[in-house]
Amino acid sequence: MKSTQMPPESHRSEHIGWLRAAVLGANDGIVSTASLVVGVAAANSSHQSILITGVAGLVAGAMSMAAGEYVSVSSQADTENADLAREKSELASNIEFERAELAQIYVGRGLEPELASKVAEQLMAHDALGAHARDELGITEALSARPIQAAFASAGAFSVGAVLPLLMVLISLPQNLIAIVSIASLAFLIVLGVVAARVGGANIWKGALRVGFWGALAMALTAGIGALFGTTV
Repeated sequence: MKSTQMPPESHRSEHIGWLRAAVLGANDGIVSTASLVVGVAAANSSHQSILITGVAGLVAGAMSMAAGEYVSVSSQADTENADLAREKSELASNIEFERAELAQIYVGRGLEPELASKVAEQLMAHDALGAHARDELGITEALSARPIQAAFASAGAFSVGAVLPLLMVLISLPQNLIAIVSIASLAFLIVLGVVAARVGGANIWKGALRVGFWGALAMALTAGIGALFGTTV
């Protein structure tokens, strides 16, 4: 007899935790490092100074991204844990009320009251806290906060992104450094936007244009500031 068990489906939302941190990190790595390099280069700095500035920006940016993601996602995790602890206490003190509350949620989603009560009863018999976490609090395993994962993904992605403009600095001559770094960084950003959109199931052109526009704007502004101060000192 053949098994009727369906294979587990894979949904794109399962990737949202690491994808958000990785895309944000890589995007910030490219934009901030390229903008920093272009701004310093526009101020007529030496090739060595530009490279040192870029490396310093990579290290500082990676640590900043890691710390920021860890603190931010840790706060989310603390809130989730506090909600789960409160829900666990409420289940222990008044499980009948919690069962009725869960059933009412299912009624609001379209189930008949009698069926909703049976569903709530069976789910709570299997995993009461898990049922309330998922359907009352909106906390799921796929979307739960993971501070360390977010910190490493963000810092690692930032470093990878930041290395790309620095490689362009190494292979560029002083007279065409700004153009090469700017064009290459925009190309990297567009590729990043396309990849992120495909992984997330979004429109690739919209993703590419979004990151390309903001990257170009950031580099243009920093180049303008660098040129302004570079000619006045």
